[in-house]
Amino acid sequence: MSFPNAKPAGTAPPVTVAGAALTDALLILVFAAIGRDAHQRGDVVAGVLLTAWPFLAGAAAGWLITRAWRHPLSVPKAGIGVWLGSLVVGMLLRAITGQTVVLPFVIVALVSLGVLLLGYRLVIFAFRRRKSA
Repeated sequence: MSFPNAKPAGTAPPVTVAGAALTDALLILVFAAIGRDAHQRGDVVAGVLLTAWPFLAGAAAGWLITRAWRHPLSVPKAGIGVWLGSLVVGMLLRAITGQTVVLPFVIVALVSLGVLLLGYRLVIFAFRRRKSA
């Protein structure tokens, strides 16, 4: 028997899934905004979206590949896949669409997206662990 508002087995609560997905997206937008600001390029909103979309698509791919909705705040079960998905797919999409992909940018993106997408998950993990102790 299925209940209308029951969540599928092995899935985190919807508010946790939505919160993690929204946080990932916002942090990728922050990454793009910081990069655009550092290089002072044109229209802010359009520029941030132009820079961010490949990484957002990559993060979505990471969510799908890792099934991140099951454990959206877990670093090993979701975070690493979302981080690497955003980076690898993001860089591939940038290359395909003629956007800049040079080694220094790849390194900056690797570190920055890692700090952002893994960092908040690690903070939540540490907070929950301390709270339960």
